[in-house]
Amino acid sequence: MAKKNKKKKWTRLRHRIITGLGAPVMGLFSRLRYGVKIEKFKEQGNRPYLILLNHQTVFDQFYVAASFRGAIYYVATEDIFSNGWVSSLIRWLVAPIPIKKQTTDVSAVMNCLRVAKEGGTICIAPEGNRTYSGRTEYMNPAIGGLAKKLGLPIALYRIEGGYGVQPRWCDGVRRGKMKAYVSRVIEPEEYKNLTPDQLAEMIAEGLYVDETKIEGKYTCKARAQYMERAMYVCPYCGLSVFESNGHEIECKTCGRKIVYGEDKRLTGVGFDFPFEFVAQWYDYQKEFVNHLMVTEHTQKPFYRDVANFSQVIVYKEKLRLRENADICLYGDRVVVGEDTADPVVFPFDEVMAVSVLGRNKLNIYHDDKVYQFKGSKSFNALKYVNIYYRYKNLTRGNADGKFLGL
Repeated sequence: MAKKNKKKKWTRLRHRIITGLGAPVMGLFSRLRYGVKIEKFKEQGNRPYLILLNHQTVFDQFYVAASFRGAIYYVATEDIFSNGWVSSLIRWLVAPIPIKKQTTDVSAVMNCLRVAKEGGTICIAPEGNRTYSGRTEYMNPAIGGLAKKLGLPIALYRIEGGYGVQPRWCDGVRRGKMKAYVSRVIEPEEYKNLTPDQLAEMIAEGLYVDETKIEGKYTCKARAQYMERAMYVCPYCGLSVFESNGHEIECKTCGRKIVYGEDKRLTGVGFDFPFEFVAQWYDYQKEFVNHLMVTEHTQKPFYRDVANFSQVIVYKEKLRLRENADICLYGDRVVVGEDTADPVVFPFDEVMAVSVLGRNKLNIYHDDKVYQFKGSKSFNALKYVNIYYRYKNLTRGNADGKFLGL
């Protein structure tokens, strides 16, 4: 009788060695680049953890690695696994756990259980997104159920000041105060009698950070650079297009300009802007979309953009389908190359999910395929996500639904 092939372990000795060598280097680089104060987790001991963090900068995982000893298995979006040999190298070096963003990915859950069973430490950002507003974003309550299944001590890892140092919508880094540390450990004995929802609520409360307050200065040469990646609703014009220049962002419809200050406050140029912080403007934008009857806007597009259009061969590579494709966002669909002989249509009724990756890449999950749009540095992918989820809320009979994708 033929022997069954033994499944290879996910956790490897080389992961501990590579992390041991690389973490101090990346920790030092993070401190130099971001000015972040990273606290060592002295009470770590010799046991595995489920590390949960609020997601603020592109280097968050390196702060975690600098705080902990040993290998850490990060749950990461499939995008980093779809870049050919680079992805293969990352898998060999640190073996992140892949997950399909904005979808229910059973394989990701199974891989987490596998790593936990092998004694590995797992790290997850329950938001699944970096914050656009400075506040910790929506967390999928399923994190409570997953944490209970894993049965590991839960280390809540807080990052404070990261939005001031590097807002999601910008490319540059500002100089200012930032801190990363383990704020609390929730032991299995503490949560064993909690429901998954109760545990999820405890996690969300422990990781909630609100940077809508003055916490010193955050300085750089172009403070408002690419804020148009996040903002697309003007309090005076409604749906609009914005353009940043230096410390200012301008509504191209009404011409009003807003300054983003060193203290993160917003100030109108020659007028009283109604919002003090980006978070308040961001909340207004979401509320505006949540009152849009997008199902009535099917004849004329809300927006036209230009972006490179690719198919993501998940866990392998990205195949470029069209260069500089014309994209139209309607209330019920996205159309690529509308004025060409072979337009590609993504009806929202057939789309499983829409998500923003990184600063402004857009993924559309249609049937069993993943498509990606990468526009200019000013491209706003967020509006596609928000309009899609507003449509879903309306067509599911949930007109009062507030969730807009993140």
